[in-house]
Amino acid sequence: MDPAQLKLILEAALFAANQPLSIDRMLTLFIDGGQPAREEIRSALDQLKTDYQQRGVELHEVSSGFRFQTRQQFAPWIARLWEERPQRYSRALLETLSLIAYRQPITRAEIEDVRGVGVSSQIVKTLEERGWVRVVGHKDLPGRPALLATTREFLDYFNLKSLDQLPPLAEIRSLDDVLQVRGSAAEGGSDEQEIVELAAPVVAAVHDITDAPANDAAVPAAEIERSADTPLH
Repeated sequence: MDPAQLKLILEAALFAANQPLSIDRMLTLFIDGGQPAREEIRSALDQLKTDYQQRGVELHEVSSGFRFQTRQQFAPWIARLWEERPQRYSRALLETLSLIAYRQPITRAEIEDVRGVGVSSQIVKTLEERGWVRVVGHKDLPGRPALLATTREFLDYFNLKSLDQLPPLAEIRSLDDVLQVRGSAAEGGSDEQEIVELAAPVVAAVHDITDAPANDAAVPAAEIERSADTPLH
C-alpha cells in the first residue's frame, strides 16, 4: 500500500475511534487485502506524530494503543467547554490508588496497614467504578481477601503506556510535596487538570505514608478527561 494513503487511513481511523487503537486493531482495517506490515503501520504512526508536532493536538501512545489528544498547555481553554461541577476525590482515595499502583497486587488490609487508618468500601467501589482498579485474585489467607491491581484504563487515563513509566519512589517524598509544588495545599485543593498533568507523581506520592499518614482533606478533582491530554471524542 502507498505509504501516504496508509497514513491518511490511520489518521482518519484514529479520529473516528472512541478509544485508543492498538496496532493489532489497525491491522483489522485491511482484512480485505493489501494488509500492511506492522512495521509499515509503525512508520506511518511515526510520520503522523511528526506531522502534528506544531499542532494543538498530538498523537500519543497509551497502554491500550494510540490516540489523538489535546496538548496539555491548552488545558485552561479546553476545560471551559465543560461546565460540570468538579468531582471531589479525597486524599484517602488518592493515597489508596497510589498504594495499589506501586504495591499491586495488594489487599485492602495491607493498604490499611500502610496508611494506618481504615479504607472504606466506598473508596474501593469508586476506584472500581472508574475502571482504575480491579480484583485480580485472592490471597491465600483466612477469608481469602481480594487482591487489587490497576487496569489498562488507569494507565490510559493517566497518560501512561505502562507501569514502568511511574517515577521511582525515591523521586517523591510525600503527597504533600507533590501538591505543594503545584501550589495546592490541602485547604485550597487541586483540580483534576493538575492531577492529570502530574499523573504519575500523584500516583507515586504515597511512599512516605508509612511514617507520616496524611490527613483525609478533600482534594477537588474536575471531571475533565477531555480537557488536558484527553482523546478528541
